[in-house]
Amino acid sequence: MAAASTEVNIDDEESDSGMVVVQSPAPVPTVAVQQVPQQTGKHPGQTSVRIQTSKRKRKPTPPLPVELIRPPVPMHKEEVIATTVGENPGLCAFLLTIISVVLIIVTLPFSMFLCIKVVQEYERAVIFRLGRLVKGGAKGPGIFFIIPCIDSYCKVDLRTVSFDVPPQEILSRDSVTVAVDAVVYYRISNATVAVSNVEDYGRSTRLLAATTLRNVLGTKDLSQILSERESISHVMQSSLDEATDPWGVKVERVEIKDVRLPVQLQRAMAAEAEAAREARAKVIAAEGEQRASKALKEAAEVMTHNPAALQLRYLQTLSSIAGEKNSTIVFPIPMELFRSVLKPERTATPQPPPPPPQSMA
Repeated sequence: MAAASTEVNIDDEESDSGMVVVQSPAPVPTVAVQQVPQQTGKHPGQTSVRIQTSKRKRKPTPPLPVELIRPPVPMHKEEVIATTVGENPGLCAFLLTIISVVLIIVTLPFSMFLCIKVVQEYERAVIFRLGRLVKGGAKGPGIFFIIPCIDSYCKVDLRTVSFDVPPQEILSRDSVTVAVDAVVYYRISNATVAVSNVEDYGRSTRLLAATTLRNVLGTKDLSQILSERESISHVMQSSLDEATDPWGVKVERVEIKDVRLPVQLQRAMAAEAEAAREARAKVIAAEGEQRASKALKEAAEVMTHNPAALQLRYLQTLSSIAGEKNSTIVFPIPMELFRSVLKPERTATPQPPPPPPQSMA
């Protein structure tokens, strides 16, 4: 056993209360304290205290069991049900089962009407015997047997079920109130889990769909709600499918049916859209006029070089007017025919010279 000693100085003038303050670089367990008076030239009123300590070896602590060290592994929903099914029902349940079987044998063949059950192709039967699930999972389709006295069963429809989500008043991210309704399609993927894990899987799925619709659309702008319906439907479908998987429910499809806006907002959006369409129409008309003027300019330049092209254009216009079966026909007349009338010929006639001035006599 190794021993260690530590010396500390204690001032007698400052220790009137009987308390001893020991300063050491590390806490050490104390075994014995020896106080030795010592007179020094620098500090005559100090007392030297010698503390002897020892380091004891601690006993090794036993290791913790493996079950306490390892974290609990989460069990799957089917594993939880399997552990309950595999438990021993007890002696009382065994005796009741034997008595029920004896009664069935005694009352044959009338008891067969109560023992034989039939489920359709799209149904499954979950059987409980004395409150416990029967091994083998859900029964069906077809014929299965039960013990009338101690067995009870529940039929589950595996077909796809659709329901309408009630209109939800939702405040979008840009502070616009809209009313949105949707339709959800789901089916039962595991009949045993759907009966054992949730009281009413249909009602629970409806409530969860309404809540999910409000949560998803609350993070979107109005423009995104109106234009990105398909992506919103996919997000809702994945979210609902993940939430209803422990219930044995499979959400197949979610569709946004209608988005209703306030009347004032509808009028404002209609006015905005109408103004935008009018502006685009004016721009398109102006661009058409510009292109038409350029084309007419090029046509006029071509016709100036060839006068016969103008006559052909006149004839083409006349044929298009006559094809419409109009009562009035306009005959174009070239302007060259009226030049002689509009501009009379000027003939230069010689005028006689003025008479010479007469002198006064």
